[in-house]
Amino acid sequence: MAHPNEDLLRAGYAAFQSGDLDALSSKYFAPDIVWHSPGRSQLSGDYKGLQEVLGSFGKTMELTGGNFSVEVHDVVANDEHGVALATVRGERNGKKLEDNYTHVVHFRDGKVAESWIFGWDQYAVDDFWA
Repeated sequence: MAHPNEDLLRAGYAAFQSGDLDALSSKYFAPDIVWHSPGRSQLSGDYKGLQEVLGSFGKTMELTGGNFSVEVHDVVANDEHGVALATVRGERNGKKLEDNYTHVVHFRDGKVAESWIFGWDQYAVDDFWA
């Protein structure tokens, strides 16, 4: 039996993939969520609050013409933390991205309160978003 936060993280990814930003903001993300995106690209930085986080997701889709995707390989979670192993893919401006990453989250009150992304090839990710 999966931990409820494992189910929450998987459902959050499914909502992202389907473009269900309402579900992300109402069911899966804390209102004061902090999202840390590594690197030195136009999408790198710390996003604070639902508006900024969802705005960064919108920018991701805008820059890739909506073809950015995440394939989740596994999720583990407990009462406080969760980890997702995944592969991101996208195309833009003649470039293709495929990178494995680890996503670490902190849960508070049954929602994701803070998020850290750790990519395998940050140089390739930064180049893709350049």
